[in-house]
Amino acid sequence: MRLCKTIEEIRSLINAVRAEGKTVGLVPTMGYLHQGHLSLVQEARRRCEVLVVSIFVNPTQFGPHEDYQTYPRDLQRDAGLLAGAGVDAVFAPEAAEMYPAGFSSYVDVSGVSQCLCGASRPGHFRGVATVVSKLFNIVRPDMAFFGQKDFQQVLVIKRMVEDLNMSVQIIDVPIVREEDGLALSSRNVYLSPEERSAALVLHRSLNLALDLVRSGERDTNRLKERIIKEITSEPLADIDYVEIRSLPHLSGLAELSGRALLALAVRFGKTRLIDNVVLEA
Repeated sequence: MRLCKTIEEIRSLINAVRAEGKTVGLVPTMGYLHQGHLSLVQEARRRCEVLVVSIFVNPTQFGPHEDYQTYPRDLQRDAGLLAGAGVDAVFAPEAAEMYPAGFSSYVDVSGVSQCLCGASRPGHFRGVATVVSKLFNIVRPDMAFFGQKDFQQVLVIKRMVEDLNMSVQIIDVPIVREEDGLALSSRNVYLSPEERSAALVLHRSLNLALDLVRSGERDTNRLKERIIKEITSEPLADIDYVEIRSLPHLSGLAELSGRALLALAVRFGKTRLIDNVVLEA
């Protein structure tokens, strides 16, 4: 496995691969990898001849009071996991490599980026869209792989790819959970034992929503009331949002019809966790 720290290095490798006519897959990550990331790697390895994983904690998607400086990082550990998973190259640039002095171009995706995490984290998806578009231009993958835990992010990237005529196929991969239901996240390491236990209310609330829909509930306000009641029964939970939105446009819904996204963002102490489930009316 090759570790590339500069754009020139990874482009040189990709040019050689392209000359051989091989398909290239990309898994963009911010590192501190867990089994959720590795599920993306496994799917990409199955579909592509050459696999690149990027590791880059992207400063432009963090707000001024968020956890950019403290976000967990361990490149040596991550590289070992990726080598064992059969990755061909890791692209791990420094921030100055991706955003050199004078950088002033950004990608804005309106519509799907403006609700949910886009409303509570202004500028977040501008940073996501910008860095992903840069990675696509640098690596030029045939396919790129993203996890459904960040469902809104997947929709933003798919919108960007379609609108800007990017020649990359976006593959979304299901959420990976712990045995007790907690969605895997690099931020889970921030949780105290008490907060970790409290966070299980997220999965319980999603399952409650699924049960209510299966029982015939279609009114989104009543669904949200029940979910909020379930989450607030946990004293350590502080709700950022509970939303039910249409798919794929994330429009507001008064009543379920077809597929919809139930998305949650909840803080436990200083740790903000997100989770979601697709509801089928």
